[in-house]
Amino acid sequence: MQYDISKEQIENTYNKIKKHIIKTPVIYATKLSKITGNEVYLKLENLQRAGSFKLRGALSKMMTLEPAVIKKGVVAASAGNHSQGVSFAANLLNVPATIVMPKTAPISKINATKNYGVEVILHGDFFWRCQ
Repeated sequence: MQYDISKEQIENTYNKIKKHIIKTPVIYATKLSKITGNEVYLKLENLQRAGSFKLRGALSKMMTLEPAVIKKGVVAASAGNHSQGVSFAANLLNVPATIVMPKTAPISKINATKNYGVEVILHGDFFWRCQ
């Protein structure tokens, strides 16, 4: 798969979202480095606002939507990290949001998503993944 995106587009997007995200640290993973025989580093995106890197995509997308679209709100389906990223971004940008989560999603993910003030709909037992 090939993407047509320039370094300038990446930098422009980063400049738009950087005041709303945390620059998370990278640490050396000693045990993984020994196991693999390579130098392995981990980026601690679990320290990001909303708990994962998914905030970056949700925020950058919502910041590009036209005002008429934003006024209508956004809908997302996720069992956890994406729901929290979308919810955080929606709350930050004052965008109405509805998040559909499976009834089997972890209660901690459901509550964290609800805590951003979005509507959460619990439906179904799981998501089908198409590849």
